[in-house]
Amino acid sequence: MSTTQSERLRELLAPLVSARELELEEVEVTPAGKRRVLRVVVDSEEGVQLDACADLSRDISAMLDDTDAMGGAPYVLEVTSPGADRPLTQHRHYVRATGRLIKAQLTEGGELVARIVAVDDEGLDLEVPGVKGRKPTARRLAFDGIAKARVEIEFNRKAAEGDAPAEADESDEIQEEA
Repeated sequence: MSTTQSERLRELLAPLVSARELELEEVEVTPAGKRRVLRVVVDSEEGVQLDACADLSRDISAMLDDTDAMGGAPYVLEVTSPGADRPLTQHRHYVRATGRLIKAQLTEGGELVARIVAVDDEGLDLEVPGVKGRKPTARRLAFDGIAKARVEIEFNRKAAEGDAPAEADESDEIQEEA
């Protein structure tokens, strides 16, 4: 089985990303006219600051200049964090989203909007908002009951104690042409 360019790039970039105490979430190469876009998505428990994206972008650019991993065709390098509305695909994503409102497509059909209260190895404890003055209800949802999920952006939510400031949820992105 041959490896794709994205897989080879992931193997090349993973040690560089982890040396900065970041997690490599995604590596994607897509065509964009006569160029290609190399998009590198990184994250951490504390989120990713713009300076960290800029520093990592310079490191990745230097590493790619020293290899033939991107070939000879021009490309644009984007180093970014997942952003506030990122898909929840791994256990750690749900843990980081604790306290946040999510929208989940259920494997048995239907959709659920609820706040994550707790996460364990089997699934989520949720608080489903009440409708028309009703109190919120608790619900348990196993991971295998979730087809896909993402964080819902809340513009009017009052900050709860311990919540990160709203600006910490914004996606930081650095682009560099090579």
